[in-house]
Amino acid sequence: MPGEVIDRPNPKAEPSHIPDIVQQLQVQLEQASLDQSTYDALLKFRRAAAYIAAAMIFLQDNVLLKRELKHEDIKPRLLGHGAPGLLASLWLEGSLGKFYPQYSRDEEGLKNLISTFSTSAGLPSHINAETPGAIHEGGELGYALAVSFGAVMDNPDLIVTCVVGDGEAETGPTATSWHAIKYIDPAESGAVLPILHVNGFKISERTIFGCMDNKELISLFTGYGYQVRIVENLDDIDSDLHYSTSWAIGEIHKIQQAARSGKPIMKPRWPMIVLRTPKGWSGPKELHGQLIEGSFHSHQVPLPNAKKDKEELQALQKWLSSYNPGELFTETGDVIDEVKSIIPIDDPKKLGQRFEAYKAYEPPDLPDWRTFCVEKGSQESSMKTIGKLIDKVFTQNPHSVRLFSPDELESNKLDAALAHTGRNFQWDQYSNAKGGRVIEVLSEHMCQGFLQGYTLTGRVGLFPSYESFLGIVHTMMVQYAKFMKMARETGWHKDVASINYIETSTWTRQEHNGFSHQNPSFIGNVLKLKPDAARVYLPPDANTFLTTAHHCLKSKNYINLMVGSKQPTPVYLSPEEAESHCRAGASIWKFCSTDDGLDPDVVLVGIGVEVMFEVIYAAAILRQRCPELRVRVINVTDLMILENEGAHPHALTTESFDNLFTSDKPIHFNYHGYPTELQGLLFGRPRLERVSVAGYIEEGSTTTPFDMMLVNKTSRFHVAQAAIKGAAKRNEKVQLHEQELSTELTHNIVETRKYIFANRKDPDDMYEMPQFK
Repeated sequence: MPGEVIDRPNPKAEPSHIPDIVQQLQVQLEQASLDQSTYDALLKFRRAAAYIAAAMIFLQDNVLLKRELKHEDIKPRLLGHGAPGLLASLWLEGSLGKFYPQYSRDEEGLKNLISTFSTSAGLPSHINAETPGAIHEGGELGYALAVSFGAVMDNPDLIVTCVVGDGEAETGPTATSWHAIKYIDPAESGAVLPILHVNGFKISERTIFGCMDNKELISLFTGYGYQVRIVENLDDIDSDLHYSTSWAIGEIHKIQQAARSGKPIMKPRWPMIVLRTPKGWSGPKELHGQLIEGSFHSHQVPLPNAKKDKEELQALQKWLSSYNPGELFTETGDVIDEVKSIIPIDDPKKLGQRFEAYKAYEPPDLPDWRTFCVEKGSQESSMKTIGKLIDKVFTQNPHSVRLFSPDELESNKLDAALAHTGRNFQWDQYSNAKGGRVIEVLSEHMCQGFLQGYTLTGRVGLFPSYESFLGIVHTMMVQYAKFMKMARETGWHKDVASINYIETSTWTRQEHNGFSHQNPSFIGNVLKLKPDAARVYLPPDANTFLTTAHHCLKSKNYINLMVGSKQPTPVYLSPEEAESHCRAGASIWKFCSTDDGLDPDVVLVGIGVEVMFEVIYAAAILRQRCPELRVRVINVTDLMILENEGAHPHALTTESFDNLFTSDKPIHFNYHGYPTELQGLLFGRPRLERVSVAGYIEEGSTTTPFDMMLVNKTSRFHVAQAAIKGAAKRNEKVQLHEQELSTELTHNIVETRKYIFANRKDPDDMYEMPQFK
């Protein structure tokens, strides 16, 4: 959740002023001492938040404890998790009431919040998009820190305080995300203040960090590049945390001021706080002879049988009474003025009303994609082409577009994106303090987290990756899609940019890296999303990829997946043809069809760069060997048009589907992904018995590009066989020669594989564009 804006020193200050500024900051720190009234108000705020949070777990009535608790006051289902603490604070600051009038800051609003929490009538047990100020769904642990760092990139006035529990800190993504400070240029971006909350336990086991002493924690995080302050004075936790936070903000300002004054600190030591409290602190001490506070038994619901067990009900009464709610709330149910005195008066400064969290998006300034198009009939890498487009997007949007890549930018032929910018890595003497639009880190989890935080706070991001490894962030992508679904349903969340994946180094050209690098499953992961979120594009050449990328960069609220080749491939379409083709989502390619595709015996469909080339080549083989066979060739670039009518906004109507693919002719799809994915998309379309699908079938090795086509049965020979088999059902002339032609094509498959094994390369003419006469 984005933190409160902190006024920062003037970035135009001269370097000679730095000692004065440091002295000023030291004075500010000394002046940050807590007067008694503020201290008392902080304590009462914490008590009020703790009371509301505990009540939210248990109570459906008697929410202000105006009488002794009864079993009927307890909810029938008790659910804890992490939401109550934050929701309680948001109610206290008035943000819940702003977005949800039923949670007004009075007795009725408080009862609505407490009694309906974690039920179908109220807010859920996890923080999600329904929570004002939230930019992260906490259901899957490990990503809060990376999302926080993404939020502060290009947000120089923002300090995000990210609380990481010692359970979440055990996750791999969090373990890596501590290094995100090394990707923050303090001249152009804000800062993250991590607070590692060490309470010793997760659901039912000790935590790693909980078993480390202070010396071990300080040594670890000092090695990571932090300066660490331990907060553990339980007798005066509010003062301790206040002074520590003031110190941290001062250290952040020093680092930022140095960078913004032209004297950046090499490897600055950013502050972080380690907060030590007992698990379940201020809750029940023990029950049934079992320790509660300071053990895993306090996790989520420490009194699970309070609705039936008298002893547990009494323990709950004692626990809630310990906060003295009568001192904290007025007769009307509002929080007392003393607590209000430490809440920001201005709504935009309240955590639940930060504009970055729900209305910060501004559309990017995009160049004309046509200026980057290449000549029809040439051969060009789609990635090299869009790299030039991305470069121009960077120059026109120097503070609102970034690319997050897992150390594969040049391998994926996107190095043109670096023409006018650099890699933003601050611990390298060659790139320190130079900014840069590209974050390249060998962690897909960090890239995804950065992308989410950056996008949800109003900016635009790209995530290119080797196709086989995007699956690493599958569940993160799904969590994000769920967050966006809920955000759209709130009504008060405004649009955000789509998140844009570029999938390249695909299985079809990963023959050199072998079986481990051959995996198109991320396509299926996106297909499973809600129809109003999922978009999957497989542009067949460089020009279609340009218009697709341009479209995705200006789109909003989607999960866009673009799949393409980094190797030079034929350019089939002019800019005008490419735009028309992509707008339609699919079209008949007349140049390789028989009689422009009229009255076909069979329809051949390519979806994906390399498999489309095989379809075109198959059409050329058929024209030569079986001229009596009539074929219509189609390319599909927008995968979602194939969905059954009404199942997706892009889905073709039955009439349009039949006009394109015919209503009764055999159809053979040569598909880049798994055949079952396409079969699932088509399910529900009429007359599917005429459809056959070829695609990736988990066959591959370290081999040659064309052998990948052969072993997955997507080669030109396999496509031609499928065409002959289908056409023979209608065309008697084809039927007469079906066995002969099919056997000849099988022979071609066998002989080609023999050649590849003998010569360790494909035949020389495999990638020459076939001629159609």
